[in-house]
Amino acid sequence: MSEKTARYELLKQQARALLTSECDLVANMSNLASLVFNELPQLNGTSFYRFKDNELILGPFQGKPACMHIAVGKGVCGTVAKTQKAEVVPNVHEFSGHIACDSASKSEVVVPVFKDGKFWGVFDLDSPEYNTFDDVDANYLSEIAPIVFGVQAEVGGSILNDRRYQ
Repeated sequence: MSEKTARYELLKQQARALLTSECDLVANMSNLASLVFNELPQLNGTSFYRFKDNELILGPFQGKPACMHIAVGKGVCGTVAKTQKAEVVPNVHEFSGHIACDSASKSEVVVPVFKDGKFWGVFDLDSPEYNTFDDVDANYLSEIAPIVFGVQAEVGGSILNDRRYQ
């Protein structure tokens, strides 16, 4: 197991433990954004954006002030909202239409977040270093971000949500 994989496995456990007894979505987004911001190296921002009224609206985040509204199809977050697929951007200056909310950001990973099978929003991580993120980050963040909706337990190969979080 690589150091990065081990870090993410621990982060998943920490996220589940942190959010187990809380069912408020804003509290969970706030704590998860903070946990990721403080546990992963080379970050200058972690943000949740909710899909509402056909745009992305800023939710809880850590870091410098962030863009509050992002149109679908604009920038990395808007592209993920349009395609509903993760984006790993080694150099944001080479991403067509990049929105510079924080001019210090040089690389970015954004994953779509789904609730009950429907697109709910995105989880966005920024770094002040180039080439910070890869597919390992995107895959683990895709698993970690939905924990805000409630801790899930695997039973017989299927995922069952804890009813307290619905």
